[in-house]
Order: sequence, then C-alpha cells, then structure tokens
Amino acid sequence: MKLSLIVPCYNECGNVAPFQDAVISAFEGCGYDYEIVYVNDGSKDTTMYQLRKLFEAQKCPVKVVNFSRNFGKESGIYAGLSNASGQYLSVIDADLQQDPALVRKMVEILDEQPEYDMVAAYQDRRNESRILSFFKKNFYSLINRLSTVKLKADASDFRTFRRNVADSILELGEYHRFSKGIFAWVGYETCYIPYVANPRLTGETKWNFRKLMNYAIDGIIGYSTAPLRFATYAGCLSAAAAFLYLIAVIIEKLAVGIDVPGYATVIVLILFLGGLQLLCIGIIGEYVGRTFEQSKGRPIYIAREILTYENKKQNP
Repeated sequence: MKLSLIVPCYNECGNVAPFQDAVISAFEGCGYDYEIVYVNDGSKDTTMYQLRKLFEAQKCPVKVVNFSRNFGKESGIYAGLSNASGQYLSVIDADLQQDPALVRKMVEILDEQPEYDMVAAYQDRRNESRILSFFKKNFYSLINRLSTVKLKADASDFRTFRRNVADSILELGEYHRFSKGIFAWVGYETCYIPYVANPRLTGETKWNFRKLMNYAIDGIIGYSTAPLRFATYAGCLSAAAAFLYLIAVIIEKLAVGIDVPGYATVIVLILFLGGLQLLCIGIIGEYVGRTFEQSKGRPIYIAREILTYENKKQNP
C-alpha cells in the first residue's frame, strides 16, 4: 500500500460519501494502491452508518476506526496514523474544503524530490472575517516568539508525509496533542505549497472562536514555558515595586507624617497585586493540570470497533 488518506470525522454524515467519490476520481489512473482510513470521532449524527455503507461497498480499500466517544481531532489523527498501512500518509478533512486532487500532487512531489519528507499545504488566502484572520495571524506571531519550535503561518494539518515521519509522531505519546506543533517538533524537510480552501459541502464548521482560543492556548502551553517565566518575572517585579514603595512610605512617615486617608492607594495596590497573583496561579494551574492528566497514563483514544478491508476479505 503506497498511500493512506487519514480522515477524522465528526458529524460528517453528508460529506463522507461525496468525499470518497472525489478521492476515487482524483486518483483514477494513478498507478498505485491507496486506502482511506476514516476515524469516526464519536459523531452524534449518522456518520457511522454512512461509513459502514462505504466499508461494505469497498469501492476502494476502506478502514473505519470508530471511537467510543468524542476524543477530538488530534486523537483522530493519531488513531488514523496507528491504523494506516501506507508508505505515504496524508491527513485530510472530510468536508471537501481540502481537495483530494492536491494529495496526488503532494505524492508526486515526494516521489520526484526525495530530499523532502513532508509536503504541507498552507492557505494562500482565507475566506473568513477580518477579526478571525487578525487573531490567527497574531497567534502564529506570538507562539513563534515564545517557542523554540517555529510554525509556518496558515499551515494546516492538511499534509502528506513519509512513513518515517508518521513513526516519529506515533512515538510522542502526549495526551494533550497540538498537531501543528507536533509536525514542527519532529522536524524533517518540509515543502510548503499554497492552496485555497473550498466551501464546506454540507454542515457547519466545528470550529468557533472559543474552540480556536482554547486550541491556541493548548499550543502555547504545550510548546513553550514562557508563560511560567512571565509569572516569575511578574512576581519579582511586583515584589521589587512593593519593597521600593515600603521604603518610600517609611521615609514619608519619618519626614512629614502620613495622613490617615490613603484608602485609594491601598485599594488599588490590593486589586493590582491580587489580580497579578491570580493570573500567575492560573498560568501555573494550566501546566499543573496538564501534568496531572498526563500522569494518569490514559490512552489517547478508545476504539469501540475497527473495521478493516483485510479482515473483510478473510471473512466475506
């Protein structure tokens, strides 16, 4: 098997069948074997029913990993990599915003240019609001300043890579996964190509502003200790400022005396220092929480069932 297309699915009942048809059309006459590895990430609609139909039909080799509940796209990617057989592996969404024909182009690049281990697509232009574009742009700028791992701006999970890259990713057993950071952390030579996302075929995007913010926080905390260093610096600065203010109060008391009021100053200082302490505790809590969850050693996902075309051939 030369190529495995890994397709995480969450509530994509109207998309999976057209997606498979698009894949078959895109790879017609390619001259090599490929498979589609669908990962049903605890969908609440009839996605799994549709995937069973595709599996039973086997218009092309199909595997289905059915999660016991929703574990998230990052776990879906990991499960797909774990169950894929191809020497090349491609991560692609089921909503047809990412054209399967571009995967064929990625494979050609890897075949013709052996110096590259991975081909990643980045959005040349985005069809989204200016506010969302502003936050995404500044996220990449911020995380690249804080982290030693540099992320390509607007590069998505849509990429194709060799088996050695997949093996390196599977060695990273972290529970809180940030795929963009993982792809950057493992290294390897990467060729970046532009693409323009198509409109979703059916359904609505699963990403809203809140989820994107949480995803960004996961990325910053997972690949940088700068927030912890900020808490240390902020604590040192506030302690130094408090010490200097203490000296000023003592001098003022000895020189001219102090009026009783001083209420506003005390309240402002209490609010400022209290807010700073809560901020630092919150930052530390984020890291401690992730350490706690990782220490449990729980699996990244639980598969309720795994359907493979190899088993179907043995047990028709």
